[in-house]
Amino acid sequence: MLLEHRGRRPVVPESAYVAPSAVLCGAVVLGEGSRVLHGAVLTAENGEVRLGTNSVVMENALVRGRANHPALLGDAVLVGPHAHVNGATVEDEVFIATGAALFPGSVVGAGAELRINSVLQVNSRLEAGAVLPIGWIAVGDPAQLFSPDRHEELWQIQRELDFPGTVYGVPRGTAMRDIMARQSTFYGAHHDDRELPSD
Repeated sequence: MLLEHRGRRPVVPESAYVAPSAVLCGAVVLGEGSRVLHGAVLTAENGEVRLGTNSVVMENALVRGRANHPALLGDAVLVGPHAHVNGATVEDEVFIATGAALFPGSVVGAGAELRINSVLQVNSRLEAGAVLPIGWIAVGDPAQLFSPDRHEELWQIQRELDFPGTVYGVPRGTAMRDIMARQSTFYGAHHDDRELPSD
């Protein structure tokens, strides 16, 4: 399904494929030979999503573009099933496995691998060719790699990366009720989305 959002329409070249149950919403631009499989959602909220040549977004993955953090994926990138790429820059030939999560402001260097259920935190950079192991978290610029059981060490770096400011535009400690009121208003822009005819 193709949706116009905030006056912007997806751009899909003839050589690309979008499954009937996938959704492209707003300023989404697909590269030549790219593929978006069933249940995947590429949504340009108020920032672009760009997918490079011969890149594939697999079933039920989410790629979200944001105003200050567009989702920019290079050539020959694989986004695995149930992965979450939110406002990240992904260079060429990156492998993003099932369930991996990339947060706003993060950057993945060319040829890197993010394995199953791994996390690249906000404003963090995974070096070219690096491997983020199954279930591990990368944080910082350049990223340090942490196993899930090292939360206290991880938090020492992570808290300085300003997750609430980067993702929600609010200082740490803002009440969840206030954050969600802002989010509800922001996503309310979808009321005006318009489904585009299929070719």
